[in-house]
Amino acid sequence: MSTKVAKQRGPLTRELIVEAALRLMDDEGLDAVSMRRVAREVGVEAMSLYNHVRDKEDLLDGVVERIMAGFSFPDETGDGDWTSYGREIARQWRALLKAHPNVIALFAHRHKPMRSIDSLRPMEVALRALREMGLPVEDSVRAFQVIGGYIMGYVLMETGQMFTPGGDGGADDLAGMIAVDELPCISAALPFMADCDVDAQFEFGLDMMLEGLRARAGRAAGDA
Repeated sequence: MSTKVAKQRGPLTRELIVEAALRLMDDEGLDAVSMRRVAREVGVEAMSLYNHVRDKEDLLDGVVERIMAGFSFPDETGDGDWTSYGREIARQWRALLKAHPNVIALFAHRHKPMRSIDSLRPMEVALRALREMGLPVEDSVRAFQVIGGYIMGYVLMETGQMFTPGGDGGADDLAGMIAVDELPCISAALPFMADCDVDAQFEFGLDMMLEGLRARAGRAAGDA
């Protein structure tokens, strides 16, 4: 549970309000974030927040910007190995989402694009890496969306928001419910699902996508 601030200390700022909203979202989920609840967290009346944020949508925009500003950019490659650089970007994106998994629900509820330079810079860096791999603009956009979707879905799985092999109701429980002769492929796969290394599995999926992108970039270069 989030720690309530009984009395506001120091001047109320937009940064303080956004940090309180982020703590609420991390601790209790997106539904817990309301103007009234955030005001309680910082020890003021709800109307005081409107001197610093226009409305709840503006507050949530601030939360997204705060999270994206925390993206840890890997060192840029000096040897032209943009595939490895792209892999590091994907790993950092996963780490960021694991630190704030409820932001995925916030992304899904947004109806407008991010606007600040800080919040857009991770996208810029990722698209540049994809372009440097040799992909044309249209393919780089598709690859960005596909890899982003993979990472968000994977984080949902490993943070327990989707079916997780080896977890409650997972592979171990399923093993006692199915008949081997009726579902032989699933039966053979269950031991590997129950003893799954989530980091290795993430890298496996990333390898498949990057290998496919390298092949596609090679075909694009040949066509050119």
